[in-house]
Amino acid sequence: MATRLTYTSGTRTPELDAAFEACLAAAREDAHDPLPHLVAGGERDDGPELVREDPSRAGAVASRAREAPAGLVDEAVAAAAEAQREWRALPYAERCAILRAAADVIRERVLEMAAVVTLETGKPRVESIAEVEEAVDLIETYCAQIEQNAGFEVPLGTLSPNEENRSVLRPFGVFGVIGPFNFPVALVTGMTAGALVAGNAVVLKPSEQAPWSGALVAEAFAQGGVPPGVVGLVHGGEGTGAALAAGAIDGVVFTGSAEVGRALARRFQEGAYARPAITEMGGKNPAIVTAAADLDAAAEGIAASAFGFSGQKCSACSRAIVVDAVHDEFVDRLRTRADDVAVGDPADPDVFTGPVIDARAVARYVAAVEEARRDGAIAAGGGRPDLPGHYVRPTVVTGLPAGHRQTREELFVPYVTVTRVGSLDEALAEANAIDYGLTAGIFSRDEEEVARFLDEIEAGVVYVNRRAGATTGAWPGIQSFCGWKSSGSTGKGGLGPYYVQQFMREQSRTVVTG
Repeated sequence: MATRLTYTSGTRTPELDAAFEACLAAAREDAHDPLPHLVAGGERDDGPELVREDPSRAGAVASRAREAPAGLVDEAVAAAAEAQREWRALPYAERCAILRAAADVIRERVLEMAAVVTLETGKPRVESIAEVEEAVDLIETYCAQIEQNAGFEVPLGTLSPNEENRSVLRPFGVFGVIGPFNFPVALVTGMTAGALVAGNAVVLKPSEQAPWSGALVAEAFAQGGVPPGVVGLVHGGEGTGAALAAGAIDGVVFTGSAEVGRALARRFQEGAYARPAITEMGGKNPAIVTAAADLDAAAEGIAASAFGFSGQKCSACSRAIVVDAVHDEFVDRLRTRADDVAVGDPADPDVFTGPVIDARAVARYVAAVEEARRDGAIAAGGGRPDLPGHYVRPTVVTGLPAGHRQTREELFVPYVTVTRVGSLDEALAEANAIDYGLTAGIFSRDEEEVARFLDEIEAGVVYVNRRAGATTGAWPGIQSFCGWKSSGSTGKGGLGPYYVQQFMREQSRTVVTG
């Protein structure tokens, strides 16, 4: 593929569009036989059938899988524990070589995998292609991380001449990987690769809304040479996830809702000893616009982050906090951009964003719009296109009372509130007045304002004057993706330099000779 896309860079070509559309057509025409589970390297078809509807086309099937029963989940965990003994014994350079081979498999199938992501989630092509490219870079980033740190073995001091002391980070064992629907290739790949490069085995449960995407990830690791059993795959919904969390795993890595993530974190602190729970749990992400802002850049960046993939990113900008002096002018510019967003079938190359994930998301959107009409004002959107799928219009809401629910709770739809404030002091207070702390942005050409924002904002990923995305678009090795407060559980994030270490525990070794 000649053109490489990221979330904020790269250029589409007619050839790229044609190739993607061919892959999407093929995916839509697939027979959609139920996807098997993968246990000890063998396929299993246990459990009742699950049907995933295409959110872009009412009544069409995107994929089928099966709900793994608890006994099968336990088998997958036991097989992973057995396989992990040999996997952890490999030198880290050999593990990296195998994982890079898996990255090569993904690289060769970028458009095929992107088309499946679009089919199952309704994600537009630029975002889907970039997501699969991100998966490749996540593997490379985590391999480079362990290489640059010499496998996380550090010589320590000595108290006698015949004594050698080292600190060694070692794998825990088997990690449960519970993936989200919104990045079903990139995040599933990243969580799995982080665990694997550290020497752990994994049992992967993809989102029930994107099982085919997750199955392709597991397939890529197998084709890259990861030994049988080291990556297990179990499909299913809440019941399968609960069975995995209750199983004999040594840790869990999760991306999803704060409610589920916090419950997992609590659960893994119980028992005879605590086990790691690495959780990323969404956000209610603000972008501050001051009187010193470039308003065109602010409107463009906030629209991109609020409406891209129909607002279904944990990093989406769902709150614009705007100083009074430029509030009305900013709202006018944001309204124009919202009205210009092309919503429709992601098979159409001119579409900017597609549907939301399911009927529950539509209902959540409709309820929010009704509430906003009562408590504030709809500046743009607020309706649904006449299309056969789960489509809603990008929406801008103004005039809500201070502390309104819609400025505090994650909605996960293309919906942004605009809050009027009198000063930067008020803007920062409002930005931080939430339980979440994932991403945040500011638009200001005043260096003192920017410095205050960077010092006082309570978020793990921050952007200044980012026209390509006010709060979205992190990339492996370029930005870390760390959630503060209720957006994360470890204080360290994916994509960055401290991720792999979370899948390991320290052992101090003293060896006396002679």
